[in-house]
Amino acid sequence: MMQSLRRLSVLLICAAGVALSACGAIRPSQPANEPVTVTFLVSGGPAEQAAYAAVVDQFNAMQPDVRVEMSGAPRIADFITRLTTDFAAGAPPDVFMLNYRRMAQFYNRGAIELLDPYLKESAHLVESDFYPEAMDAFRNAAGELICMPQNVSSQVVYYNQELFDRAGLPYPSPGWTWEEFRQTALALTLPDENDDGYPDQYGLGLEPVLIRTAAFIWQNGGDLVDDPINPTRLTLSDPPAREAIQFVLDLARVDGVVPNYSAEAVASHPDRFLAANIAMYVDSRVFTPTMRETVTFRWDVAPLPRGKQVANVLHSDAYCVASASNVKQAAWSFVEFALGEEGQAIAAKLGRTVPSMRKVAESEAFLDPTQPPASAQVWLDNMEQNMRTVPKLENWNAIERTAAIELEQAYLGFQTLDELLASIEATAAEGFIPIR
Repeated sequence: MMQSLRRLSVLLICAAGVALSACGAIRPSQPANEPVTVTFLVSGGPAEQAAYAAVVDQFNAMQPDVRVEMSGAPRIADFITRLTTDFAAGAPPDVFMLNYRRMAQFYNRGAIELLDPYLKESAHLVESDFYPEAMDAFRNAAGELICMPQNVSSQVVYYNQELFDRAGLPYPSPGWTWEEFRQTALALTLPDENDDGYPDQYGLGLEPVLIRTAAFIWQNGGDLVDDPINPTRLTLSDPPAREAIQFVLDLARVDGVVPNYSAEAVASHPDRFLAANIAMYVDSRVFTPTMRETVTFRWDVAPLPRGKQVANVLHSDAYCVASASNVKQAAWSFVEFALGEEGQAIAAKLGRTVPSMRKVAESEAFLDPTQPPASAQVWLDNMEQNMRTVPKLENWNAIERTAAIELEQAYLGFQTLDELLASIEATAAEGFIPIR
């Protein structure tokens, strides 16, 4: 019955001519006596795309009846634009990678095929083999699985061991506090001796975006919204959240340990870290392939500092299948391979993935002692603690975009915290659109 209702809603959506059409009538049929072609769209830089390409190559070598053709967009903004345009044209990719933060805007318009029934009937994948935190991030309001999660990343502190050694500082350790984090960043920030107006070295790279600030808010006992499932308002103005945001802002505005927006215009936080101009940098596992390919200095990862409690934010992307695809079974066969032990091991060995399958995450495919970072166990330890997700809302992206603009302005000192919060809350003033 649910599938029938969804198909009916898809037809109504198509008739209405909305931008994200789920109609598949224009999709050409597969030529006879040729392998079924499955199109696959991803986002990410060269190192990240290489990990997906390796999975595709292995699948194609093993499956003569199905051929996956992968294409990629380097920036997430380009990826979303392309995906939206492809849906509007009625010719989306059969399979695409999507973060749970961006899923509602596509799923609520009937553009994504529910994978729940496919998983239940699968002879190769078993739901209990995957981390529940990742699976739950991709469920609809009824608890059905929309897409299959590929990774269970979280935020960590990448750090340059050579800069720590040069400063005579101990490496970060589990349980370090906000104040220890701050003092370490201060000790690693070097004065401006070349008179270019910027410190010769920054202690920390922490981009002023909401996804980076969320963990600090939760660690301080605050929250992003009043109810994560059915939110009615943002709670960024509540005292615990305000205090956490102020701490993050002060790292740039008061302590000067983080490049502000004008310094960012010269070189980005990740580029500065790669060039050894930043000693610590906060990011998810996505940065690891680039680190392995680019740097020659010694480096490792450490957990986020803890506040009043331990908390982190889930970073998870999933394989989604377009409801407009006319090769759904072939698409699912690729998803099954990519998320099976062999497929997940391939992506893990190339550094991109904290595997969503627990068995692979706990194996040498991920915890490879011969490959940096040596402390990859940090990501698995994060899963055992307070791992949280941002709300699954259609308009969450708009809120994040506004927050990024306003936080940048606050980093520069161009506006107060009250002005920042007022601008973000105005974006959500018309109400929230939760995932259906």
